[in-house]
Amino acid sequence: MPGGQRGGNVFQPDPLKQHGLPKQSLIRKGWEFDKVYSQGKRLHGKGFSLICRANTEGRSRIGISVHGKIRGAVKRNRIKRIIRESFRLDRELYPPAADIVFAVRPDFSLSAPVDISRFVASLAGRHTNREV
Repeated sequence: MPGGQRGGNVFQPDPLKQHGLPKQSLIRKGWEFDKVYSQGKRLHGKGFSLICRANTEGRSRIGISVHGKIRGAVKRNRIKRIIRESFRLDRELYPPAADIVFAVRPDFSLSAPVDISRFVASLAGRHTNREV
């Protein structure tokens, strides 16, 4: 195609980018995980924990930690994709303006993003009167 374009209108935004999960919404550095683990509040669910720490960025960020006893990279990466998708679609269920580490234990069962969101909502519902 001329000019290196591969289809679509260059003047309209990409519909997939509108609902994406930018890198600024992810906890990626080891020291950021360490800070959340050491200073965060823990909420325990079935097969996972949410560790939350308030931040000053005005938006929530998520990091995902999958236990090493969950064997197979494909399985671990699928769990991470499902959790990221849940966070992307239902961000309002997660604590606002917080750094959140989603720690997955070996007894975690694979679920759809909707199931993850339901578990997070039930945790948040039980802990609405507590601050992050």
